[in-house]
Amino acid sequence: MKFKNIHFIINPGSGKEEPILTYLHQALTDTEINWEITVTRKEEDTFNTAKKLRGKTGLVVIYGGDGSVTKAAAALYNGNTPLAIIPGGTANIVSKELGIPQNSREAIDLIVNGNGKVRHMGMANKRPFLLRINLGIMADMILDADIKLKSKLGQVAYGLTALKTTIAAEPLTYRLTIDGRQVTEEGVSLTVTNAGNIGIGDMSFLPGISVYDGKLDVILLKSADPLSILQLAGSTLFQTASDVLKHWQCTNVLVELSENIKYICDDSEEQANSIEISVLPKALNILVPK
Repeated sequence: MKFKNIHFIINPGSGKEEPILTYLHQALTDTEINWEITVTRKEEDTFNTAKKLRGKTGLVVIYGGDGSVTKAAAALYNGNTPLAIIPGGTANIVSKELGIPQNSREAIDLIVNGNGKVRHMGMANKRPFLLRINLGIMADMILDADIKLKSKLGQVAYGLTALKTTIAAEPLTYRLTIDGRQVTEEGVSLTVTNAGNIGIGDMSFLPGISVYDGKLDVILLKSADPLSILQLAGSTLFQTASDVLKHWQCTNVLVELSENIKYICDDSEEQANSIEISVLPKALNILVPK
């Protein structure tokens, strides 16, 4: 599928340092594509720009990290305007999960020659999300990460923060209603995810998690003691099942806690004691390789 009109949204504060405007100019100058560029200045610019473009251009392209991608996706879901991604961040989990080239020039070639497919999104307390919901230490790792350290060390900053949050981890009691079935479990972390990739190479939380299956994966980490963390690292590295994790697949899950806690929805901080999460099949058109 080729596009006559393309609007690029560029986040200049993303993790990569490269001449992305030069790459776009070189790839598009001799084509018949009409293209425009918006460079964001504020955090809300990505969502607002993408929302204004719904139905007014053939394709919206976001250059940035997972935060920028998820904001653009939230603005475009349940509409007819497709989204394309040029990975420009630190982890780029969404693009890795979808098989989009991590090299910017190759991702631009995909856009120029395009092939669109329908992908899935989720909804958490009426807020759309593309990747995942994190509670417990997985949320604390992101919430407590030092911004300056992250800009210098990238994902290593999350690892350092994870060490601190793991040591201080206290289990929570999660009351789960998974596709109508009630379960009560204690754990130090709960993740409801639409994608398996953790942002490090091709590593995934667990084998078999796919953004293509139309299912949500609910993953509970029961303990953060050294032996459990060692087992978790081994299962992630070698892609094997682990008894330190509990795993369910569903299309709808209600998470209830005894008190309000902070959690992460994609990259945004939220707070609640009850979160209703569901999958939205075929809610977003994303340009992906054949």
